[in-house]
Amino acid sequence: MNTNTTPQLTIFYDGGCPLCAIEMRHLKRLNQDNKLGFVDIMAADFHQRFPELDWQALNDRIHAMQADGTMLIGLDVTYEAWRLVGKGWLYAPLRWPLVKPLADRFYLWFAKHRYRISYLLTGQKRCQQCELKKP
Repeated sequence: MNTNTTPQLTIFYDGGCPLCAIEMRHLKRLNQDNKLGFVDIMAADFHQRFPELDWQALNDRIHAMQADGTMLIGLDVTYEAWRLVGKGWLYAPLRWPLVKPLADRFYLWFAKHRYRISYLLTGQKRCQQCELKKP
């Protein structure tokens, strides 16, 4: 068990997105060694806790901060998070040199349309409380 108070990777995610929330629940369940930290950018205290971060950029694409302060964006976050919980092989092909540019382009499209896609796949709409929390 990792006893460090600073996680190796802190994920900034949209808790109002049903698909995003599902993925974070899976990661939290697998996070047995506490290598991951989770921050919902829709939380009421987000701006007080992280005033230096650009909320709009975080909302446009998933971001994560490594323990050394380095930021990861998009599918690099997804791969690294799943790698840290022992399932990186699931996403490794998305980081292969020939696949990465296409996967990243698809991810940008997905991120932009995640609420519609979430509704089509889960039947759940964006949470109403999250709409009220937007800056």
